[in-house]
Amino acid sequence: MNDSAEKPPLGGGGSILDKIVLRKKEEVAAAKALVSVQDLENSMHFKRTPYSFKEFLLAEDRTGIIAEFKRRSPSKGLINGIADVAEVTQAYNAAGASALSVLTDVDFFGGKTDDILTARAANHIPILRKDFMIDEYQILEAKAWGADIILLIASILTPEQINDFGKFAKDLGLNVLLEVHNLEELERSICPNLDAIGVNNRNLGDFTVDIQTSFDLVNKIPNEFLKISESAISNPQTIKDLKAAGFNGFLIGENFMKTDHPGIAIKEFVAQI
Repeated sequence: MNDSAEKPPLGGGGSILDKIVLRKKEEVAAAKALVSVQDLENSMHFKRTPYSFKEFLLAEDRTGIIAEFKRRSPSKGLINGIADVAEVTQAYNAAGASALSVLTDVDFFGGKTDDILTARAANHIPILRKDFMIDEYQILEAKAWGADIILLIASILTPEQINDFGKFAKDLGLNVLLEVHNLEELERSICPNLDAIGVNNRNLGDFTVDIQTSFDLVNKIPNEFLKISESAISNPQTIKDLKAAGFNGFLIGENFMKTDHPGIAIKEFVAQI
């Protein structure tokens, strides 16, 4: 997975998501050829016990915010090309973030493995490996890189894959966050091997956002799972409303990263909650 890999075109047929998944299959194949499963299992973080997502999300002294480090996105292009991973994630942590989300997708989000390794070295709170998981190998990578939580996106996985990947991750001690976009995805994807269910307010087909998606789905999520609202959160009042509706966590990406100083942005945001 090198950064100089040829960038796939975003035009043409199929959704952005289809293109990402296609590219992801190539990336995973290349990664497997470079780093063996045994190498991953021998890495320094593989034996560490992951932090409990639930514990940090519900902690009294934390905000429930999952603060994201991301450089770019397919919809916005470059968001922040100069931010320092260690500096930003430490500032997120200091401002009361319950967890960190670190993008590791290279081509579409400008992420890299070093980002998650750097964030891990600098922080003692849960880290979500934010990527498009299509293979158990990526779950082993997440564990090897020091992540505590993996993301399973319902729209790119079968119910069987969600169950199997969830079990595989849980057996490694990882926390599992399932992401859904609508009721149909939610109903077909619920299984015992999940810790949290996130409602993504962004339509991954056309990348439009609508916070109402969260309010429509919150009561459909069984109460045994942590409830997370993702994307389209740019106002502290929205967090108050989402909390009142029953959400435990709030994934915020672009809102902080699009500023010159993401660490200051989260501090000011939290002061208003």
